Amino acid sequence: MANKTTKREYFAILTNIVETSDRADKEEVLAFIAHEVELLDRKSSKSGMTATQKANIAFTSQIETALREVGKPVTISELMASSPVMAGYSNQKLSALLNRMSNVVKTTEKKKSYFSLAE
Repeated sequence: MANKTTKREYFAILTNIVETSDRADKEEVLAFIAHEVELLDRKSSKSGMTATQKANIAFTSQIETALREVGKPVTISELMASSPVMAGYSNQKLSALLNRMSNVVKTTEKKKSYFSLAE
């Protein structure tokens, strides 16, 4: 399957078409295309990490420390009860972050999820 053509590639194709045409408004169309490419450049330069993503990275180290202190597989509720820092966050947020962490192992017993650090 071929790769999907990007907006930038489409704008390059349109530029070639407009340059070879004999349109009266050729300069306006080329200026419009150049502006759209500039907007794409600005958008791609902003694609860094958001403030929430940066905060989540710091928070994952706290989760790791709390799991290390517990030392056994625990549910999210047990993790929240074992640490006052973890109690400050919602069950859903902890669940999402635990599922994304590569060094955390999730085991399920009777529809109950237990999390522990990978060894």
